[in-house]
Amino acid sequence: MPPPTVRRSRRRLPVALLAAALGAVTLGAPSPASASGAAEDTGYLVGRGIADVTGEAAETGMMGYSSFDQKTSGIHQRQRSRAFVVVDRASGKRVVYVNADLAMIFQSVRQGVMAQLKERYGSLYGEDNVLLSATHTHSGPGGYSHNVAYNLSVLGFQKETYRAIVDGIAESVAEAHEDLKPGTMSLGTGTLTNASVNRSREAFDRNPAADRAAFPDGIDPAMTVLRFKQGEKDAGAISWFATHNTSITNKNTLISPDNKGYASYAWEHDHEGVRYLDDTPGFVAAFPNTNAGDMSPNLNLKPGSGPTEDEFENARIIGERQLDKAREIYDDARPVAGGVDSRLTYVDMENVTVRPEYTPDGKEHRTCPAVVGASTLAGSVEDGPAIPLFEEGMRTPIAPILEALRVDTPSWLATCQYPKASLIPTGLLSNVHPVTPKRLPLQIMKIGELHLVAAPGEFTIASGLRVRRTVAEQLGVPLNRVLLQGYANAYSQYVTTPEEYDTQNYEGGSTLYGRYTLPAYQQEYARIAESLRAGTALERGALPADESGRQFTFQTGVVYDNPPSGKAFGGVLKAPESSYARGSTATVEFATGHPKNNVRRGSTFLEVQRLENGTWKRVLDDGDWETTYRWTRLNGLTGTSKATITWKIAADTAPGTYRIVHHGDAKNLFGKITPFTGATGTFTVE
Repeated sequence: MPPPTVRRSRRRLPVALLAAALGAVTLGAPSPASASGAAEDTGYLVGRGIADVTGEAAETGMMGYSSFDQKTSGIHQRQRSRAFVVVDRASGKRVVYVNADLAMIFQSVRQGVMAQLKERYGSLYGEDNVLLSATHTHSGPGGYSHNVAYNLSVLGFQKETYRAIVDGIAESVAEAHEDLKPGTMSLGTGTLTNASVNRSREAFDRNPAADRAAFPDGIDPAMTVLRFKQGEKDAGAISWFATHNTSITNKNTLISPDNKGYASYAWEHDHEGVRYLDDTPGFVAAFPNTNAGDMSPNLNLKPGSGPTEDEFENARIIGERQLDKAREIYDDARPVAGGVDSRLTYVDMENVTVRPEYTPDGKEHRTCPAVVGASTLAGSVEDGPAIPLFEEGMRTPIAPILEALRVDTPSWLATCQYPKASLIPTGLLSNVHPVTPKRLPLQIMKIGELHLVAAPGEFTIASGLRVRRTVAEQLGVPLNRVLLQGYANAYSQYVTTPEEYDTQNYEGGSTLYGRYTLPAYQQEYARIAESLRAGTALERGALPADESGRQFTFQTGVVYDNPPSGKAFGGVLKAPESSYARGSTATVEFATGHPKNNVRRGSTFLEVQRLENGTWKRVLDDGDWETTYRWTRLNGLTGTSKATITWKIAADTAPGTYRIVHHGDAKNLFGKITPFTGATGTFTVE
C-alpha cells in the first residue's frame, strides 16, 4: 500500500447472541533533526498531527453497543486521530502516542498502521515505540476488526471503514513526524467529580477496603494533563480521564465522537481557532480514556440521562466539564524532564500461569481460554442494555433461550471460568476461525516523568489501580506518575478484579480469560516494567497472525444511484427560508448519491458558506457541532436518496448572506462514480 498522504493540518455461530454479547521495538536511530546537536542539547523535539478517520456514513453497523438496528445514517461530527511524537534529544529515542475517536483499537488496525509506518519510515517507528489508543465512542461505523465477535452486528468486515481508520491514523503520525520542533513538556493533575458515576457499584464494593478507600465516591476523579510547547508556542495537550464515551445512546445513527470528541473539538476549534480542512498545523487536544470499565457519563444511571434527557446535550455538557478541568490543569502544569522509552511484548492471555504473589489467595492459578458469560448479554443497563430476560449477576444461563443458541462449553473450561455462567467458548472457537483474541500486546511507555500502561481492554477503576500500584512499585515512581491507558493497541473486552468477577455483573461476564485475568496482567506488566527500569531488552513474543485474508461481509454494496425525477444530483429538494434569526435552525434537502461511494475522508459532505466581498467563504462543514448531514434512501429499486442538512444557527453567528452546499458522489449502472456539488439559493441571518 502507498504511504499516507500528509495533510499539514490537519465457524458457525449463534450470530445474534454472540454479537450482542461482545459489543458492548526496536527504537530507531534519531532523525537528522534530532541527531543535530544531540550531544550538547537537552530537552525534546515535539510534533503533533491530526487527521480524519471517519468511515462509511450510511447503512453500516455501528461499533460499541452491538445493536443490529444501529446503522449509520449520516454525520453529526467527524471522527479524528490525534498523534504526538516526542524525541529525547539527548538519547535520540522517540515515542509515538495516538488517540483516535474510535470505539476500540483492534489488532487489525495496529497491524495496518504499523505496515504503513514501516513502509514510510523503515525501523524508526516500530512495535515498541508506537502506542495507539481509542476514546471509546459508541457512535462510529464498525466492521474494522479481524475478530468475528466484533464484526457480527455490523454484518462483517467493512473494508472502506477499515481503510479510512488505518490511513487516517497513519496520516496523523506522519503529520506529527513532519511537525517535529524543539519543545518542552509540562505535567499537571487535578480531580473532576461531576463527569462520571460507578455503574457497577455492587461489584466495586466487593473489593478490599484498601481499594475502596482510594475511591471514596466509587469513581476515579483523577485527570492528568500533559502539555506540549514548541519553543514558546503552545502546541497541544493530552488530558486523561476515566469515563465511558457513551453519552449518546444506541438509538442514535449519526456518527459522533461523543463527549470526549466534543471536548477535543471545543478546545481546538473554539479556543484555538483550528479549522480542520485548512492546510496549516494547529493546536491538538486529545482526551483519552483510562480505567473506565465501570465509569459511566450517564449520571442518572440510565442511558442518555444525566445531566439532561437530551443525549447530544449530555455529550456536550460532559465534554465541556472535561474540557474546563483540563484547561485549568493545563494552566498550572509544571515542566517535566526525563527521557522517553517504551517496551512491548505479546502475551497469550489464555495461557498464563499466575504466580502466588499476584493472586488473592496466595496460590498459583491460571487464566483460561476465552468465554463469554451469560451476564454479558444483559449489557450495561446504565449505558446500553442488550437482550431482554438476561440480567447482570447471572450465574445460570436461561435454558429455554439458550438451548437453540448456545455452544457447549467443556466442563473443564466451565470450572476454570467459575462462577461465570459460560455461554460461548470463543477461545475454543478461535482455534477454527478468529472470534476473540488470544495474543495481546502489553506495553509500557515512558514520556518524561509519565508512564503509560497501555492496556488492550476496559479495566475497572479498581483493576486499573492494582496494575498501577504494581508498575509504580516496580519502577520506583509515585503512583500518580503511572496511568492505565485503556483501549490501547488491541481489544479484549473487560478486566475486573477477582472480587468483582465473582458478582458476574456485565463487566465480570465480559472478562474473557477468567477470574485471574487481572492478576495475570499485573504479573506481565511487572515483567515489562522491570525491563524498562533496567534498560534491558524484552522478548517480543509471537505476534498474532494477520487475519486480513479470512474476512467476510454480508453487507451489500452500492448498486447504482439515480436522482429523483426532474432533478439532477445536487439538486435542491427543499430550499431554505429567505432569512433566519440567530438561534433558529435551517434545514435543506438535496438529491444525492450513496455516501459509501466516497467517505470523503479529509473532506466534507456539506459546507455552510458566507458571502464576503463577493466571494463565498466556508464557515462550517460536517465536522462542526452546529451541523448535521443525514442520508435517507427514498426508493431502493430506483436508487434514489436525499441528503438532509441542518444548521443550528449559533447565537454568535455573524449576520450576512449565506448558502448551504452539498458535496456527494453518484454511481451509475456501469459502476462509474462521479462527484457532484449542489448549492441552495442565498438566505440571510439577521
